[in-house]
Amino acid sequence: MAEKLDELNALAFSIYENRGVYALLIGSGVSRAAQIPTGWEIILDLTKRIAALEQAGEQEDWAEWYQGRFGKEPNYSDLLDALSHSQDERRAILHRYIEPTKEDLEEGRKLPTKAHRATARLVRDGFIRVIITTNFDRLLENALRDEGVEPTVIKSDDDLKGAVPLIHSRCYVIKIHGDYLDTRIRNTEAELTGYSEPMNALLDRILDEHGLIVCGWSAGWDHALRAVITRAANRRYPMFWASRGEPSVTALDLINQRAGKVIPISDADSFFEKIQRKVEIQAALQRPNPASMDLLVASAKKYLSKPEFRIQLHDLVMDEVRRLKQHMADPKLGTDGSWSPEEFKSRVALYESRSEPLIRLFAVLGRWGDGSELGLVMEILQGFGARRVLGGLTAWIYLRQYPAVLLLYAYGIGALRAGRLKAVFQWLTTKIQTENRGTQLPAVQELFLWAWDGGDNDYWNHLYDSKKKTPLSDHLHEIFARYMDDHFISKDEFTRGFERFEVLGSLAHTSTYTTIEDLKQELSSSGPGARGYVWAPLGRTGWHNQIKDVLFSELSEVNLRDQLAKAGFGKGSLEFLDLAFQSLKKGMARMSW
Repeated sequence: MAEKLDELNALAFSIYENRGVYALLIGSGVSRAAQIPTGWEIILDLTKRIAALEQAGEQEDWAEWYQGRFGKEPNYSDLLDALSHSQDERRAILHRYIEPTKEDLEEGRKLPTKAHRATARLVRDGFIRVIITTNFDRLLENALRDEGVEPTVIKSDDDLKGAVPLIHSRCYVIKIHGDYLDTRIRNTEAELTGYSEPMNALLDRILDEHGLIVCGWSAGWDHALRAVITRAANRRYPMFWASRGEPSVTALDLINQRAGKVIPISDADSFFEKIQRKVEIQAALQRPNPASMDLLVASAKKYLSKPEFRIQLHDLVMDEVRRLKQHMADPKLGTDGSWSPEEFKSRVALYESRSEPLIRLFAVLGRWGDGSELGLVMEILQGFGARRVLGGLTAWIYLRQYPAVLLLYAYGIGALRAGRLKAVFQWLTTKIQTENRGTQLPAVQELFLWAWDGGDNDYWNHLYDSKKKTPLSDHLHEIFARYMDDHFISKDEFTRGFERFEVLGSLAHTSTYTTIEDLKQELSSSGPGARGYVWAPLGRTGWHNQIKDVLFSELSEVNLRDQLAKAGFGKGSLEFLDLAFQSLKKGMARMSW
């Protein structure tokens, strides 16, 4: 029997496949992480303040005290009227509950939460268009505007009269309890028993035409909203109910009535972040049809087999280069925009999915090429690797070179798999344009591991739940195991090939970065502040001791050392090679330690 798809994954899949079909219903649980009080909590606090003015003393139930004292339930508007005499005074009272103070800002309170921001990204990308909320704060609206989305906000019948039609709005936010700056906010049980006819009509339409995702709402107080959900006859799309712990009896009645699905969550922040991430990954990984990818690879192999096909090969490769350049013009990969781990993950996935056809071509060219293709691939690497002066966020500027990093590995691993050491060295030392006009550096100094400005561990550790010593190298190992699975007999053989390439990359860096005199000086240095080796970017081999020992044993063989020197490694000097290997071993020992 096939294993059932996890409900969270099922929801993410459904959101992706049914863009704009789901409406969100979010309650106070979504704003709780921002330390925003619920409407009832504000009512109770205002009641306590009135009780303090009347010197009523401590009470077990403040609502009951108010009922006994004034003969009615505490009401938001009545309480504000009692405690203030003007609109400005009422706004000042409400600001204390909602608007962040300087201390709040310093400590990150009363600001959009991770849940709000993940929701805003789903709206920005067109997956969610309608949000019903019982919250009266403006955290959601603020998060949406931070993502460049101006929502149509409905908080009363007055707003409905002049609002943009639902179908024409990029985002519709219905604040069914009102807004905190409008004293008509709905809080008491009596106020929540029914909606106006126009509001009911709008909600009925939404529930009829949309699926529903519920989070942070208990269903306990909102009689009118429960009635809207219950009477919706259409079941075209399902209901998903995110719940911390077991849903209440009232909530279960609604879920069962709608044949809804319960998703256990730890909190709203993690729920919405996971959903947004899973949806975004699906969007990013719109990988080409496997059949078309196989055809692309087969065509490249065919064109490589005979010199007369060199024009067809050139055109095949350049078609993919043009496609990748068009993809990189996507505003989603622009250099503007704020930093977040989720945005970094999203951009990495986008670059990888859109570079994959060219990556696979480069792997084939490296593996089965004869050297005649080297000029073409170098030119392409220079084009994608050139550091251009751009405005925007530094992290996004650096990440623009990521396709070049992927191409560097693809051709290099392929050429090494074929034993083409000279081509590997020439490839690793391809001149790349730096930020300084007229200055060029070898690819191993501009695009390889830590030598690449975008290869900082602080960036790439966001892809993992724990900190790694070589997160970029680990990630590249993971994805190239998929990209190049048909080039190696087994996963173990691939890993050895991958790490052999990275060791040669480190060796090429040392060969181009330093002199034999500096090597000798560093290796013989001792005392405080002495490293004892020349710095070089190192991959996962630095801590992968078992493979490291095997690799260095292979590299110490006289025949291979001669081949490496003839290929250009170690400046063609066996003495330099010996010193460079010593330096790399010491650097890796330090990393492992």
